[in-house]
Amino acid sequence: MTVGYRDAGPDDAALLTDLFTRVFCETFAHLYDPADLAAFLSGHGESQWREQLSDPAFAVRLAEDAGYAKLGPLRLPVETQTRALELRQLYILAPSRGTGVATALMDWTIDEAHRRSADELYLSVYTDNPRARRFYDRYGFEEVGPYKFMVGNQADEDVIMRLAL
Repeated sequence: MTVGYRDAGPDDAALLTDLFTRVFCETFAHLYDPADLAAFLSGHGESQWREQLSDPAFAVRLAEDAGYAKLGPLRLPVETQTRALELRQLYILAPSRGTGVATALMDWTIDEAHRRSADELYLSVYTDNPRARRFYDRYGFEEVGPYKFMVGNQADEDVIMRLAL
């Protein structure tokens, strides 16, 4: 499978809205009441994507027709005295899982975090997503603590993980 990689910009807002929705729904939609899912997705629309893609604090790497990684300022509830960034999303469409796309995007994320002089990289992952947990473990991420990830009115049990860079 040949995948093209590129940095995303504001003109990619519609594409990323669609990609985000497709990946999130194919992976997690079965867990939620339709109203909670709709409320969550409405907060990740084209205008929000365009705003983030225009903000130099964010960086998004697009894997054409396969997925993306979004790096941004730390917003998870952790105490840190270092320069830290957050991997906000690493989303891969089901047909591209296991093809090396996630590895390429994670490598880019870590390189970009280094380029931005970060000392730590944080993320949150759903506790019942063992594939993702194993993937992050292979990179050396360590569990920091629990996190309530809100989808509409439903609080999911996530785990915050940290990688020292």
